Amino acid sequence: MAGVTSHPDELGSAVARFLAHLEGERRASPHTVLAYRRDLEQLVSFVRQRSRGGARVEDVDRLVLRAWLAELARGRSAASLARKLSATRTLFRFLEREGLARDNPAALLGSPKLGRRLPGLLAVDQAKEVVEAPGRGPRAGTAPALRDALILELLYGSGLRVSEVVGLDLGDVSLEPGELRVLGKGRKERLVPMGTQARAAAQAYLAQRSQLRHPRTGELHPTALLLGRLGRRLGVRQIQHLIRRYGALGAGRADLHPHALRHSCATHMLEGGADLRVIQEMLGHSSLSTTQRYTHVSLEQLLGVYDRAHPMAQRRRRGAGGG
Repeated sequence: MAGVTSHPDELGSAVARFLAHLEGERRASPHTVLAYRRDLEQLVSFVRQRSRGGARVEDVDRLVLRAWLAELARGRSAASLARKLSATRTLFRFLEREGLARDNPAALLGSPKLGRRLPGLLAVDQAKEVVEAPGRGPRAGTAPALRDALILELLYGSGLRVSEVVGLDLGDVSLEPGELRVLGKGRKERLVPMGTQARAAAQAYLAQRSQLRHPRTGELHPTALLLGRLGRRLGVRQIQHLIRRYGALGAGRADLHPHALRHSCATHMLEGGADLRVIQEMLGHSSLSTTQRYTHVSLEQLLGVYDRAHPMAQRRRRGAGGG
C-alpha cells in the first residue's frame, strides 16, 4: 500500500493508533475505549492466524471479515456481532482519513438482524457518555451536533418516545419555565418537564437551527423543531440511526434503540427516589401497571422501600432493637 510500510504488526499498530485517537482527540470514555479495544484485538488476532507474513491492514477485506464474523457467530449474540462490525467500520473510517487504508471493507457488510427484543438498560455512567457524545470530536458545536445533543436529552432527559420527539414543533417548547407540550399515544397531550441540561441543549440548537436549511433551495421547515440536513422534519428512522451511532461511540452499544434511553430514564428516576405516579405522568402511561412493568423494579429496591416505609417493618426493627 502506498505510503505505508508493511510489517508483521502493522494492523495491531493501526488499531493502537486509532485507540489513542479515541482516547486523546475524541476524549472517549475509558469504557468506550475498552469496548473498542476488546473487539478490535479479536480482529487482529484472527487476521494474524490467517496471514503468514503477519497482520497487515490490507489483509482485511470483506471475505476476511465475513469469515471472522462467521467464527464469532457460534457463541455470540447478534447484538455482539453488530457491535464488533460497527467497531471495525469506525476503525477503517479513521484509517482512510489517515491515509492508512484504501477503502473500508466493512462498509458494505450488513449488520446482523437484532430481532424485536429491545436492548437492555444503560447504566447511569453509560447514559451520560451517550448523551455527551455529540459534544466531542470535530462536529462538536455544529448545527447537526447540537440537534443530536437535544435529541438525546429529550429521549433520556425527558423520557419521550421517538415518535413524540419527531412530532415536536417549535411552539411546543417553552424554555421558561422549561416544559414541552407533547402529543402522545391516542393523541393525548401532556406537559413534560425539561431539565437544566435539556433547556441548555434546546437553546444552543435553536440558535443554529437555521443552518440546517436546504443548501440549494434554502428550504427550512417553518414549524418542525428537529430538522435534517435538507431543512425538512427529521424522521424516526434517522433518529434510530443516530442513536445507534452515539450508542456505539458512548457506550460500545451499536444496538442501542431510542426506547432504551426512555426505559433508562424511567428506571434511573425510580432508583433516584421518584414516585411511580410521577414517572407514569411524565411518560404518558395510561395505566400505572404499565409503568411498573416498564421500570423493572428490582426486589432489592422494593424491600428497601418496604423497610423504610411499612409500619410492620418499622415495628420489627424497634422490637429487635429493644431485645
